[in-house]
Amino acid sequence: MASTDIGIDLGTASVLVYVRGKGVVLKEPSVVAYDHDTNRIKAIGEEARLMLGRTPGNIVAVRPLRQGVISDYMITEKMIKYFIQKAVGKTFRKPRISVCVPSGATEVEKKAVEDATINAGARDVFIIEEPIAAAIGAGIDIAKPCGNMIVDIGGGTADIAVISLGGTVVSTSIKTAGDDFDEAIVRYMRKKHNLLIGERTAEDIKIQIGTAYRRAEDTTMDVRGRNLVTGLPRTITVSSEETMEALHDSTAQIVEAVHSVLEKTPPELAADIAERGIVLTGGGALLHGLEELIEEKTGINTMTAEDPLTAVAIGTGKYVEFIGGKRDEE
Repeated sequence: MASTDIGIDLGTASVLVYVRGKGVVLKEPSVVAYDHDTNRIKAIGEEARLMLGRTPGNIVAVRPLRQGVISDYMITEKMIKYFIQKAVGKTFRKPRISVCVPSGATEVEKKAVEDATINAGARDVFIIEEPIAAAIGAGIDIAKPCGNMIVDIGGGTADIAVISLGGTVVSTSIKTAGDDFDEAIVRYMRKKHNLLIGERTAEDIKIQIGTAYRRAEDTTMDVRGRNLVTGLPRTITVSSEETMEALHDSTAQIVEAVHSVLEKTPPELAADIAERGIVLTGGGALLHGLEELIEEKTGINTMTAEDPLTAVAIGTGKYVEFIGGKRDEE
């Protein structure tokens, strides 16, 4: 019986699982809730995400990955195991799995991901760098000798890379991404409105009215939180103009990183990028106005991949097929 080939996009914010021949079969938040008195896991994924910030003392809802790196090894292993079983069910033969890591990951961090995946039930593990997976998933033919620039903005890291001939020529990985956008909104609300809001509320603001570039028309939304002066619940109206102000520093760091990679790019490849444009992938690419901001600052046409959220997972899965095909030929 042939083994299943699986690609896992092990993200800080969510885990996506791609199964060969089926596509992306699972997308769940990378959150685990466990009882620290008994050390038993209570919930994993969406169910655990709903518990964030709402648990009693003995139950803790955590994200075992921080900034694209494993911060809690045991819980990550259990989470991977759970997602593999949920995606493929019981199989007689262990699956071949490829997992993506940020381009700036050290050998130790890569080894931790590999060990956790093997212990979770993989037969073979291939580690692939996120920008390469994102490029494959965005439908770019990375084997050709021409430059492609990928900006993959996830939950914990933003990976920027120039890819040619199937490899990374210049890359950088910065720890400013989707989670930092949320934190920036939390800080802004506290400073400007004396209102304390949680991570989930900040994420809702970012998704609904967040913007990195001035919108044609200002949109607003009602936000509920706790007033820091009176200590009582309060509702205020926030505009997209304010979110632009709140997110200014974080988005500027991403633009700065794009700029620094372009500076280090060999001239022939830089010419290719000027012609072909910059491709954005990852959940952070969905932030309104980010395309326009990068385009304005670099002067290079910028577009978002067709389905930025699943691009890395699809690319990771196709990488397994690509390796699998090579192995089968041998």
